[in-house]
Amino acid sequence: MRSLTAKALFLMLWITGGVVLAAEFEAGLARINITPPTPFWMSGYAARTHPSEGVMQQLWAKALALQDPRGHRVVLVTTDLIGIPREVSEEVFGRARKKYKLDRSELVLSCSHTHCGPAVGRNLSVLFDFNAEHEKKVKTYSADLTTKLLQLIGDALRAQQPANLAFGQGNVGFAINRRAPGAAGFRIGVNTNGPVDHSVPVLRVAAPDGQLRAVLFGYACHNTTLGGDFYRINGDYAGLAQEAIETTHPGVTALFMMLCGGDQNPNPRGTVPLAQQHGEALASEVTRVLGTDLRPVRAPIRTASDITSLELAPHTRQGFEEETKHADKFRQRRARLMLDAYDHKKPVRQVPYPVQAVRFGQDLTLLTLGGEVVVDYGLRAKREFSGENLVVAGYCNDVMCYIPSKRVLLEGGYEAVDNMIYYGMPGPFTPTVEDRVFKSIQKVMKKVGARP
Repeated sequence: MRSLTAKALFLMLWITGGVVLAAEFEAGLARINITPPTPFWMSGYAARTHPSEGVMQQLWAKALALQDPRGHRVVLVTTDLIGIPREVSEEVFGRARKKYKLDRSELVLSCSHTHCGPAVGRNLSVLFDFNAEHEKKVKTYSADLTTKLLQLIGDALRAQQPANLAFGQGNVGFAINRRAPGAAGFRIGVNTNGPVDHSVPVLRVAAPDGQLRAVLFGYACHNTTLGGDFYRINGDYAGLAQEAIETTHPGVTALFMMLCGGDQNPNPRGTVPLAQQHGEALASEVTRVLGTDLRPVRAPIRTASDITSLELAPHTRQGFEEETKHADKFRQRRARLMLDAYDHKKPVRQVPYPVQAVRFGQDLTLLTLGGEVVVDYGLRAKREFSGENLVVAGYCNDVMCYIPSKRVLLEGGYEAVDNMIYYGMPGPFTPTVEDRVFKSIQKVMKKVGARP
């Protein structure tokens, strides 16, 4: 079957009584189980005091490999993880280039940002004060994850078969802006007047005879229906949505990408039934969209990537020496990390930041951003590139901290300042952060031929 390229299928008509359409692409699918051994420290909440207490739902990494008739490729990897840190993603990028000849721009590593998954590498390391046993477990898991992701990519590339793509949009309303203003500033709560993006982009992958093979979908909402008092491994609403779609469509692979949901929360939240409710709502909307008249997505595939630098606000060694005396243990840990960087004459002044674009003909463009990107980025990118059918995903390739817009940075609050403690960053970004990100966005979008 591998020898039957998309071009070779253009004139095929009747097979077993059904019409076979021309195949624009070859698509390969693969999945691998990435559930950690239990008990294992879960990531995402500072309130947790002990490792996991079992597994509610298996965690998965899934891959969709796409190739056009000219041999242009992209591999989209989705994971039920809180975040992939730079040391893991760089290893995967390097090994994938060497083994599969994939350029960095041809590989996307995305995370669902479940807060009921395992600690991964140094992501949010300030949350934990591991003993030797737990530290070894996390290191082993991270090394195994790297190997599994490489295997997954290869499996998807080897599984390629002729396919067609189509795209549609839905809408689900359970995400709400969580930046609640008050007399003491912005706190995490419910802001019914804050910006949101309720769109549900849906990419259908089908065989030439129309049989559904996979669906890639996204949503801009923190994957945090379950709180820090929950200790069983699971994928939260995003994992439950994928599971529901695959149950409704046997044999189909459902892949979820987190969009720009850094300042968005599920509402209401706090219980397993609510996580199931949100997951079922999202799955039902994806299924509804699949039944509509979707827009064909055509070749060629064009990809581009860029690494820019985001500047951090000035800081001093003296400031962190004072912070070691703070009553908060997380601030103490952050201070020790920063003092260690000063000791090695490498104080953290900038953050490397990945931006990437994948464009399919003139029909669909995927823009991927690193970090916990607030909703302003997705909304602004859609305005600036109104000529594109654009999907903007956060949490891709490196989740190093929150990425506030200039508005959010000046307002302050968790997404602007406090999160940097838990991510082991010295402090907030400078007000240039949004402009720097968008200069990089404009650069990669121009390279793939996107229309403003």
